[in-house]
Amino acid sequence: MKRVDDFSHLSASDNQYIDSLYDTYKNNPDELDDSWVNFFKGFEFQMGGAVTEGDISSDKMRKEFNVFRLIQSFRARGHLLSDTNPIRPRQDRHARISLGDYDLTDDDLNQGFLCGEFVGLGAGATLKQIMDYLRTIYCGKIGIEYMHSNNTEVRRWCRDYFESKGKDINYPIETKKRILRKLNQAQIFENFLQNKFIGQKRFSLEGGETTIPALDTIINKGAESGAKEFVIGMAHRGRLNVLANTIGKTYEFIFKEFEGGSVEDMGAEGDGDVKYHLGYTSISEAAGGQEVYLKILPNPSHLEAVAPVVSGYCRSQIDMGYASDENKVIPIIIHGDAAVAGQGVVYETLQMSECRLCL
Repeated sequence: MKRVDDFSHLSASDNQYIDSLYDTYKNNPDELDDSWVNFFKGFEFQMGGAVTEGDISSDKMRKEFNVFRLIQSFRARGHLLSDTNPIRPRQDRHARISLGDYDLTDDDLNQGFLCGEFVGLGAGATLKQIMDYLRTIYCGKIGIEYMHSNNTEVRRWCRDYFESKGKDINYPIETKKRILRKLNQAQIFENFLQNKFIGQKRFSLEGGETTIPALDTIINKGAESGAKEFVIGMAHRGRLNVLANTIGKTYEFIFKEFEGGSVEDMGAEGDGDVKYHLGYTSISEAAGGQEVYLKILPNPSHLEAVAPVVSGYCRSQIDMGYASDENKVIPIIIHGDAAVAGQGVVYETLQMSECRLCL
């Protein structure tokens, strides 16, 4: 059995496979992914008309086809080579993105290929120019994974946006400082709880501190776009950190809940994690100065039982509080990745989102 990260089957140059793809393009183009349709359209245009069966099997066509597959491999697996670890070199994650994997050699680097058109470099760009460009986009400090989506429009939007702007991403110094400040807040908060309340049950955010600057960015960008209310649903892990550093619940209240004696704890029976079930509401100011309403809903479960509650609450707020303007309320549901793949309330909520009555 092959390993799940074994992409060796992609390196074979099968002429019959190329012929079959082109035959499908000529007879039933809707059956092909849009990237293949664009490939054959571009090649036909450059060749001055329809390509004959003899042309499709020529060395030139095979080379073009392999360069195009190399481009697609960067789009699908370039994130496996992204330089996102500032401490040590990236481990080998078997991305299988090299010249040898696609029957190409160093001798091809200075040759021009029509496929340069598909990455915005123009027909005739050399293979070296194509690869340098794709490495800059997909193997830099930001990794992006989107080719798994079954939605063609989503894939196309991600590809076009990232390939046109990815190399120019450079946040202003004030934005970088804000991100760093939010990361520090998340880290220091977890360190304090660990040292101050030793032995107490704690569902920390350690390892996922980027959640805090990510939420901050969502809120700021949403407010900039006209959103007025942000409603969060999440399980226990990281909840106190979000309450403190995103929603604005004071450290005094949170620490008092750890020590016991809060209003919520009085008379409550349980195993000491009552504070992880609580909700909170605040009015805050986004980075751009807009006033926003932040809310994290109570959740009685370690699991995301709150997911459909958030969806229903936001739906009612849109209808009753914002005159059916869906842009005014942003629901945010935070969960573990296994919650989507498994049979559970998160998966069921996602499925219900496509129900006509929910639209």
